[in-house]
Amino acid sequence: MEFTRVFDIIHFQKSSFPKSDCLADKTSGEWKTYSTEKFIEIATQLSFGLLELGIQKDDKVAIISANRVEWNFADLAIQQIGAVSVPLYPNITVEDYRFILKDSEAKIVFVANSEILTKVKEAVSDNPNIKGIYTFNHLPGQNHWSEIQDKGKSRQLSDIELFKNTVTPSDLLTIIYTSGTTGTPKGVMLTHNNIVSNVRACGPLMPVGSTDRALSFLPLCHVYERMLNYLYSSVGVSIYYAESLETISDNLKEIKPQIFVTVPRLLEKVYDKIVTKGSELTGIKKALFFWALDLGLKYDNSINQGIFYDLQLKLANKIIFNKWREALGGNVKAIVTGGAALQVRLARVFTAAQIMVMQGYGLTETSPVISVNRANLKENRFGTVGPVIDGVEVKIAEDGEILTKGPHIMKGYFKRPEVTAESIDTSGWFHTGDIGEWIDNKYLKITDRKKEIFKTSGGKYIAPQIIENKIKESKLVEQTIVIGDGQKFPAALIVPNFINLKSYCLHKGIPYSTDSAMISDKAVLEKFQREMEEANACFAQYEKIKKFELIEKMWTIDSGELTPKLSLKRKAILANNIAVIDKIYNS
Repeated sequence: MEFTRVFDIIHFQKSSFPKSDCLADKTSGEWKTYSTEKFIEIATQLSFGLLELGIQKDDKVAIISANRVEWNFADLAIQQIGAVSVPLYPNITVEDYRFILKDSEAKIVFVANSEILTKVKEAVSDNPNIKGIYTFNHLPGQNHWSEIQDKGKSRQLSDIELFKNTVTPSDLLTIIYTSGTTGTPKGVMLTHNNIVSNVRACGPLMPVGSTDRALSFLPLCHVYERMLNYLYSSVGVSIYYAESLETISDNLKEIKPQIFVTVPRLLEKVYDKIVTKGSELTGIKKALFFWALDLGLKYDNSINQGIFYDLQLKLANKIIFNKWREALGGNVKAIVTGGAALQVRLARVFTAAQIMVMQGYGLTETSPVISVNRANLKENRFGTVGPVIDGVEVKIAEDGEILTKGPHIMKGYFKRPEVTAESIDTSGWFHTGDIGEWIDNKYLKITDRKKEIFKTSGGKYIAPQIIENKIKESKLVEQTIVIGDGQKFPAALIVPNFINLKSYCLHKGIPYSTDSAMISDKAVLEKFQREMEEANACFAQYEKIKKFELIEKMWTIDSGELTPKLSLKRKAILANNIAVIDKIYNS
């Protein structure tokens, strides 16, 4: 691949497989596409406009927006002049905006809409470093991003080479602030080479090429989706941006993509929706649905289950699972998932349904991919995050922590040399904070976060994520957290899936009043107890959940109990539920 800096990738696409629909998003109900050439032209004009505003090499420019083509225009424009992008989630707090925009020393901010603009204006009211805020949407009385582009339209596009030539692979590309589950956000510094090394290593593993499409909906401000977008461009995949998380289902059917990236939580929701629809069937249709589902849940690519099983599965794919594939657009070659542990049953059933799921692993600090399961079933091991990618080293420390070294390791944390030294040792090994093990000396398996493992008063160590994932296999469970640090036994707080709970109650003849009332209903609690006993069967005696409490209110990003990538903020959840926890352990 002929690229060493991130902005080289789109020029590589232009010379190798120019696209008429390099990028696309939906405007006024219609998909609008941009060719490779047009993308480069707009971004380059924007580069010159930024120079006219006084933005120089190494200056910081923030981007706050959901996924859309303008995000890419700004990103490429910043890269080509050697400036540094600072992408932020559009749904974080004013306080987070205030801290990050000041800490990063951003000079210009691109924002998507009026809602974000209002928060950013409040956040930068005392920040003299900000020279301007520009919107992607046209808003009355506000500076629009195209005004910067207009400033650069008089320049020859070829003049950009002078500025690109000042950028080296080791130069800083971006600062990505990790939301974290505790403390102040840390700015992860990633270079061009960090990202390019990941694109080069992962590109050959993707079963897609220049005739394929991707649907993008995970936030581009996170390195996971962002790196995959660069990867798509490097192999000629057209990128279509979903309108929102709520429209993914419709957009899949419209675009019929060959690939998309997701997180396990969204796959869990897809699966739960499918099972709920199956439960609403009657007669032979319902029997066939659950026959096929049972076959899928038993699927194991590591063993030969015999010709009778294979014939049944072939039939199930023809009459049942084909509808699953159609719901995803009918053309999906692979779904890439990461960010959290994927339930093994989901990997089994989707793969059985001829929907390949490639579970991977990485962190913002590792650009991000460390390992990933392959599209080739022979190198896809359920329950693991796959083999390590080329160029990356991994070892397991004595305490079980995963350490990694290679060109994917960040430059460090911005303005945090002491924190950087705590994370990257003198031998260059980055300490991930994750606990893992090898399966068959090839496949990496994550067992938990080092900081989340806790010890009961009896001295037994509990890895909560494994137990939580098992509990979430119940379609009645929306969210759960396992607790018990310093206590006699582990317990769980559970937010029910109230839609499924209501359906269950209706089916069983249990009168359903309100969500608040049902979490203390005797029949409902007995049902959850049975669900808990089923989950407990998989664990040692000291790991079993002895008590649980049902919680009415969902944990959300807005409540401060979830990170923007939907991870649990454990300290916040525990702090907000002190009375419930006290009831568990002192009643």
